[in-house]
Amino acid sequence: MNKQVFGLIGLGVMGQNFVLNVERNGFAAAVYNRTAEKTKKYVEGVAAGKNIKPTYTLEEFVGALERPRRIMLLVKAGVPVDAIIQQLVPLLDKQDLIIDGGNSCFLDTERRARELEARGINFLGMGVSGGEEGALWGPSLMPGGSREAYKEVEPIMKAVAAKAEEDGEPCVTYIGPGGSGHYVKMAHNGIEYGDMQLIAEAYDLLKHTLELSAQEFHDIFAEWNKGELSSFLIEVTANVFKKMDGDTGRPLVDVILDKAGQKGTGKWMSENALDLGAAIPTITAAVDGRILSAQKEERVKAASILSGPTKKYNGESAQKLIDSVRDALYASKICSYAQGMNLLRKASEEYKYNLDLGTIARIWRAGCIIRARFLNDITNAYNRNKDLTNLLVDEEFKKAVSTRQEAWRLVIKCAIELGIPMPAVSASLAYYDAYRSERLPANLIQAQRDFFGAHTFERIDKPGIFHADWDTS
Repeated sequence: MNKQVFGLIGLGVMGQNFVLNVERNGFAAAVYNRTAEKTKKYVEGVAAGKNIKPTYTLEEFVGALERPRRIMLLVKAGVPVDAIIQQLVPLLDKQDLIIDGGNSCFLDTERRARELEARGINFLGMGVSGGEEGALWGPSLMPGGSREAYKEVEPIMKAVAAKAEEDGEPCVTYIGPGGSGHYVKMAHNGIEYGDMQLIAEAYDLLKHTLELSAQEFHDIFAEWNKGELSSFLIEVTANVFKKMDGDTGRPLVDVILDKAGQKGTGKWMSENALDLGAAIPTITAAVDGRILSAQKEERVKAASILSGPTKKYNGESAQKLIDSVRDALYASKICSYAQGMNLLRKASEEYKYNLDLGTIARIWRAGCIIRARFLNDITNAYNRNKDLTNLLVDEEFKKAVSTRQEAWRLVIKCAIELGIPMPAVSASLAYYDAYRSERLPANLIQAQRDFFGAHTFERIDKPGIFHADWDTS
């Protein structure tokens, strides 16, 4: 009896679509879901007539797979992943492979990899980006764990991954050991937070200053998508403005409540950046932005109590401001990605992941949420210098920012004068200004710390560690 090549547990929309992708690319699959009704509905519906075998117990599921078994989990991160693994392991043989394709914390992935390795079971933590459509037609995949384990599924993953338009290369590569795959996915999601917040701030400033219609916003973002900002998120934003609400006849975006949700990966990235001593202020500002947005009731009350500027915009022409916002958005985006890539560099050193940053940018070119033309420039920057400390010091990115500086500062000045919050754009500029400063005021902070806590300091004129008697002049 022929066995199935690939198994998947978890038939949410992502799981259903991923298996259809696997089967469409020539790999027979078996599926299992905790709820039997969902499995039955799936194989009798969109999976009908396809080489996808339904199973209704874990024993039946495991028995349907050829050895070594290749099993992917697409279940909710956290306790559900541990629960499924605990049920699976007694049914598996040595060298069988479990792949966690959910948004798990990389530290959980590190633990699971150690525990399963001790039992002779292979394990990959694989970031999957692209949403429901990506799962079906080609996601960006970020597998981390044992290199030998990855080889077991490499042909499958290369087949199902998105293909870059420029060269047809599959958007998947072996990332590194341990939890590196989920770490890179966490960084991807944090950069995604930054991108989305920057775009929202650009929209907010133009909305308040120029009072543009939804159609005008559609036209602006569609135009931006033809140039250096060309990306999935800019394209999505342009399309958002076309959707009308059936109940009110207004643009749907105007009737959506201004409370943004989050699933934790952005927060994890900010927390980990603090642990590693990496500055990612744009991404952290984006996380803060979502937290503040969730405080809707408090903000409504505060709006009736707190005042801001009352002046109206009477600055540059509408087109000049629109062009300036575009330039500020692009410069801020460069800073956001610079922060994300720098965190990856630090994590690679700290966790011994040996990450190839140029290759990571390359596999984000298609399939994933942050796919963009801009990622080719990042790959090229690391190809020019694999030891690049920060994207900002790459010659091409340096030019891109310097030529947009005037517009960038004009936009933030405008926002401040009108009382329009642009925390992520402002954080990007502050990061740029701090990074390019030969001397920062940390000398005063060190003096303060030594004054009240004898924390010592270094000097600019001679080596050593010093402490001053601050009570004497």
